[in-house]
Formats: sequence, C-alpha cells, structure tokens
Amino acid sequence: MLLEYTPPMSPYLDILYQDEALVVFNKPSGLLTVPGKAPEHKDSLEYRARLVWPGVRIVHRLDMATSGIVVMALTANSQRELNRQFQQRETEKHYIARVNGRVEADSGSINLPLICDWPNRPKQKVCFEYGKPSLTHYQVLQREEHYSRLKLTPVTGRSHQLRVHLQWLQHPIVGDKFYGDAKGRLQLHAEKLILTHPTTGQRLHFITKSPF
Repeated sequence: MLLEYTPPMSPYLDILYQDEALVVFNKPSGLLTVPGKAPEHKDSLEYRARLVWPGVRIVHRLDMATSGIVVMALTANSQRELNRQFQQRETEKHYIARVNGRVEADSGSINLPLICDWPNRPKQKVCFEYGKPSLTHYQVLQREEHYSRLKLTPVTGRSHQLRVHLQWLQHPIVGDKFYGDAKGRLQLHAEKLILTHPTTGQRLHFITKSPF
C-alpha cells in the first residue's frame, strides 16, 4: 500500500540514452517504475515514458524507493532479447547502498532464500523451506562512524532482495521503511548496468552516480 504518493516532478524524465530499439532512464527515488492499481498511483516511469514513446515496453523494474538505471524496450523484438539477457544473467549491474552500522568484512556474499511475506506484502522474508534461491555479493567502499557504503552485486533478482539480505546481515539500508528505519529516502541506487544492444550486438555501459 502506498501512502501519500507524491512522486518527484523535476526532472520529469531523466534520459541517459535512447535509440530506435531502447531507452535508458535514471529513475528518481519516490517514483513507481510501473503504475499501481489505484488511479492515484498512475504516475510512474512507464506512464511518463509512454507519453513520449507510446509503444514503450517494460524489461525490468526498480522499487519505488530505489533510484537509478532502468532500461525499457521500444519494440517487441528488443523487449524479447533484453528479457532474455536479464533472465539468463547476461547483463551486469551493481547498486550503491548506505547501510546502518560498520560492516566488518571488506567483502562477502549473502546466500539466503526469499519468499513473499503474504500477510505483510509487499514485504519479503527469508524462508529456508519454500524460498527461492537468492544471492548477493557485497563490497565495502567506505566506513563512517555509524554507517557503511557498499557496492552490491545481485546475482539473482528477487523482489526486495538487497533490502532483505542486508537486514539479515543486521545492517539495514538507511531509510528503509520496510526493513529498517524510515528516516529520509531509501539510500539504494542502481548505479551501473551493462547489456548487449538487442539489434547491433554492441556492449553498452551505463553509469549514473549515486545522489546520496
């Protein structure tokens, strides 16, 4: 359930790249990737993109509170090929997160199966009996007195994966209203995405710096 949905309006669309096959956006925190079911949740990255490209097609999503790179396809063939790349893990991506506490290990992996927490959805939870395999690699970039800045590389793409994995590590992401404290924005940003162009076969690299 979304409360007081007031998505940022400026910039209305932050476009990193576009051609005849795809368009790449820098999504701000607070904007849905796709419309919600309620009429007041219509405004979204997809809705705004559709005003410019009526045939735009979803390939992947970011949580409303997460900022960063989102790619959309402009043709059915491009969508099919990009979907395949994401499903077969041929894309490369990482996130930047600022988490509570000092993470002691310089790097590590979190391998915990996840499942939807149905009574509390959209929350997810760790479930060793029925959960789907979920793997995240992390690397500490910087330590502060009470926080750590991490580079996160998800191998799988489960809903809320990074957020639940870091909560389990006892270092919830700063600003996480579901799994930590709710002060300010969620400090999670999809910083880098590498994919193969669906028609030219060229390897494309996109980077957008973390706003926090």
